[in-house]
Amino acid sequence: MATIYDIAEEAGVSIATVSKVINETGRISDKTRQRVKEVMKRLNYQPSVVASALTKKRTYMIGLLIPDLANPFFAELARSIEDHCHELGFNLVICSTDNEPDKEERSINLLRQKSADGIILATGGKNQDIIRNLIQQNQAIAVIARGMPSLSVDTVLVDDNLGGYLAASHLIELGHRDIAVIAEDLEVMSSKERVRGYRQALEDHHLPYREDRIRVSAFHVKGGKDTAGQILDEPDRPTAIFACNDLLAIGAMQAAYERRIAVPEEVSIIGFDNSILAAHMNPPLTTIAQPIQELGRQVVNLISQEINGDKTTKQRIVLLPELVVRGSTGSRKG
Repeated sequence: MATIYDIAEEAGVSIATVSKVINETGRISDKTRQRVKEVMKRLNYQPSVVASALTKKRTYMIGLLIPDLANPFFAELARSIEDHCHELGFNLVICSTDNEPDKEERSINLLRQKSADGIILATGGKNQDIIRNLIQQNQAIAVIARGMPSLSVDTVLVDDNLGGYLAASHLIELGHRDIAVIAEDLEVMSSKERVRGYRQALEDHHLPYREDRIRVSAFHVKGGKDTAGQILDEPDRPTAIFACNDLLAIGAMQAAYERRIAVPEEVSIIGFDNSILAAHMNPPLTTIAQPIQELGRQVVNLISQEINGDKTTKQRIVLLPELVVRGSTGSRKG
């Protein structure tokens, strides 16, 4: 493996000059810089990350905490963030926390031990004390997809309230008057806002809000299936279900299928996220789309500015959701 000494000898320059080229410091002619880079490429020289970190006090590593990498939405979001990190010269370390505060704390501690330049949180931050501690220590932090309004931190998310409103309004416009909701943990701001949007749509259309129509579920397919099963087994079952993510909606579709309840003829089902699975269901899933690529781009831009010291104020960027109508929703029959 080539060393910095090999590069210096081959290029006919000092070790200090090679170091300046690697770290992009000092005054060096373009001709010399180009010659050193050509030698580095020819000898397949890989600069030491540890040495670079010591020199620049940077690791060029960003950590991302997500609830579950098996969730297609978070997998797609992680990929978007990773792609944009690479464009700016950062490596991404992904930690899946299963929505458990202890796992979140362990992941954050690990990233701190590895001297991560920044940490992106997509978990909703149930353990906000540790996040406040990071803020006090001037750790670069950004929040994505799930807001933490009580903390002063850069945030990028979709308008969840509007998304819930669009979902419920779509079902109401199809003639549905009895709409159940399957939500994730209502302590998570995104879930709370989606339910709030649903409730506002009912009020705007002069429909009653029933607390018993709001069900909280584990955030995976099985949770959605079990919860939807309970709803569909009721004698006065609703004619439509709004699931607050696509996995819950897919679980609801499975529950309906097992009970020989036709979708959408007997029950309409709408999800949230527009994950890659949505278009491949049978029938294809109507859902509320989040602009995943733009979410990733915006959050990486914010945290890189924070790392580089290019900003002094915190920003909150709210992107617009979009209704994507497919085959899982239809007009109420009867």
